[in-house]
Amino acid sequence: MSSFTIYLIGFLLFVAGLAYGAFLLGVALVWIGVGAITLIGLGMVLGVGKTRQKDQTPTSE
Repeated sequence: MSSFTIYLIGFLLFVAGLAYGAFLLGVALVWIGVGAITLIGLGMVLGVGKTRQKDQTPTSE
């Protein structure tokens, strides 16, 4: 399993916990959905940034 997949699974569990907590607090489902979609998008951007391989630069001889 790639490190991006592990990162994304962890982030999805984090978002699910926040969404469940918001549901228990009585937050409207529309706002829970908006927050979840926003956080998932942010998680994908951060995950790509953290797990991306650095570009190889050719060495000069």
